[in-house]
Amino acid sequence: MTGRTLVAGVGNVFLSDDAFGVEVVRLLGEQPRSDGAEIRDFGIRGVHLAYELLNGCDLFVLVDAAPRGEAPGTVTVIDVELPDPASLTSPVIDAHSLTPDSIFALLVSLGGRPGRSLLVACEPADISAGMGLSEPVRDALPHAVRAVKEILAQAAAGTSGQQDAAGQQLAGDRAERTTN
Repeated sequence: MTGRTLVAGVGNVFLSDDAFGVEVVRLLGEQPRSDGAEIRDFGIRGVHLAYELLNGCDLFVLVDAAPRGEAPGTVTVIDVELPDPASLTSPVIDAHSLTPDSIFALLVSLGGRPGRSLLVACEPADISAGMGLSEPVRDALPHAVRAVKEILAQAAAGTSGQQDAAGQQLAGDRAERTTN
């Protein structure tokens, strides 16, 4: 146990909504905190993030845009199951795209095993070349910031939140849809 909590925002600011994680950690960094969590923007440096996690942490929160088939702007918090190292059969590094799954696979292949790992994900509307978030994803920013703050507060209080019927970890009482 390291006592370390890492909140990492990832994404490419040149691919519209893919910048979601970067924006969330920027907003978190502007707010006063007393939880001791380390909040960092890793951008497109997923390999660097995996190596950083080899230093250990008890709680890891990854913030990223992740297509999950929901309405654009839907924020969900997912308890991540790390892959079994024996199940990794293909190369784990794709220099062009390190998705949350590939970041976790790379970490495991390097021998890393962080404590509890969560993904705060937002359903993107547009990940084409361009700068700036789409309206539904921009509107989701405060929901994601609140979700991360709730996760950190629960960790500081020694609680782990609740799970829905599908086993999805929720920061509050549900996933939040920011669009109608």
